[in-house]
Amino acid sequence: MDLLALPAFNDNYIWMFHDGVEAAVVDPGDCAPVLAALDRLKLKLAAILVTHHHHDHVDGLASLKARFDVPVYAPALETIPGSVITVAEGDDVRTVGARFQVIDVPGHTRGHIAYFHRAEALSEAPVLFCGDTLFSGGCGRLFEGTPQQMYGSLQRLAELPGHTRVCCAHEYTLSNLKFAHAVEPDNAELIDYTRWCEHQRAVGLSTLPSRIDRERAVNPFLRCDAAAVISSARRHGSPSDDAVEVFTALRQWKNEF
Repeated sequence: MDLLALPAFNDNYIWMFHDGVEAAVVDPGDCAPVLAALDRLKLKLAAILVTHHHHDHVDGLASLKARFDVPVYAPALETIPGSVITVAEGDDVRTVGARFQVIDVPGHTRGHIAYFHRAEALSEAPVLFCGDTLFSGGCGRLFEGTPQQMYGSLQRLAELPGHTRVCCAHEYTLSNLKFAHAVEPDNAELIDYTRWCEHQRAVGLSTLPSRIDRERAVNPFLRCDAAAVISSARRHGSPSDDAVEVFTALRQWKNEF
């Protein structure tokens, strides 16, 4: 599977995966980058995958559907414009020679889902399309869900294989890492990863995809049981060492950071 991150708007990525002939896209908030990539690579669009209903993830659907008669897979608990195939926890999506497991990850929105491709070939790493649930070094805001839901969703993603490629929908990494440093200033892996990300952005390259094992090591929202993270959260409003309360304090701190 070939992966492409198509930049859109100020900091969105529309993810495209293809086999050299057919392609699928994830969260096309804008049709223009998708059409340009299809034309440039001479690919046929086979499917569209949607993680949640926010406009910067779905506004390109109507134009793409008008031009291509392809299935659109979308979360069962959300209203997505146009004709879609609704999917939820336990469903599989098969397209472009790959099988994706649907995972319910509420928190950012009520019905947010993620798509996970386990990968059968030993030479290929698994792929996760996580929308706005998990970012490199951070997580999405809680617009419709609860802290308990988002913490549970992140824990589910953290349990995926460590070499899973994490395809987030925004280039928020450097901003997230500034906050992560405030939470865990002595995290050596975080310091090294920040240097690498700064270099990537300085030369005009993306920091994504990340990896699950990297996020476990540097992302404070996946480290709510780490002593340094708990200590920082306690100083910023967490009433106890309970992981959900630590997460809640971190998320509020990040909102105001």
